[in-house]
Amino acid sequence: MCAAPKQGQNLPAGVDVEKETVLTGQVTDSAGSPVAGAFVRLLDSTGEFTAEVVASPTGDFRFFAAPGTWTLRALSSVGNGDTTVSPEGPGVHTRDITVAK
Repeated sequence: MCAAPKQGQNLPAGVDVEKETVLTGQVTDSAGSPVAGAFVRLLDSTGEFTAEVVASPTGDFRFFAAPGTWTLRALSSVGNGDTTVSPEGPGVHTRDITVAK
């Protein structure tokens, strides 16, 4: 089966995690199963929409952002959920999102 690579594991060539802030994770349901195709939104500290990606077939997502406080919100037919991440500097910052009705 052909599918997108797990975004949380392999970053694109040329990404310098000592200079870039990467927010990554996986969308799962309450049983821990991946939620493919969820819309994952990146909201800034005031709740303003910044970006959106579609989770991979394995529920993975990735954003490149600046240090600060961010909300990651997942919307799917399985349910919705969100989490907050506050990276203080560059690197890979992982936060999974559990969705529920």
